[in-house]
Amino acid sequence: MRGREGLVTCDNCGRKSPRNKAVSYEKNISFGTDPHSGNVVRFRETRKVYYCISCAKHKGIFEKKKENAMRLSNRKFE
Repeated sequence: MRGREGLVTCDNCGRKSPRNKAVSYEKNISFGTDPHSGNVVRFRETRKVYYCISCAKHKGIFEKKKENAMRLSNRKFE
């Protein structure tokens, strides 16, 4: 239903925007320790973050999604 989407908070500026209008982006976070210390603990996490339209445009996320979409569409036609 239109107008019933929940609000999400932009991870960059804190602006609240509807979920269907916000840009979702999967962010890879990895933590590690110094290999010289002996204990090597690595942790990797994928987190879904939301950006408002203006922050996504400023960070260049729209261009990345456009390039990926064009690459996938070219692969289908070959």
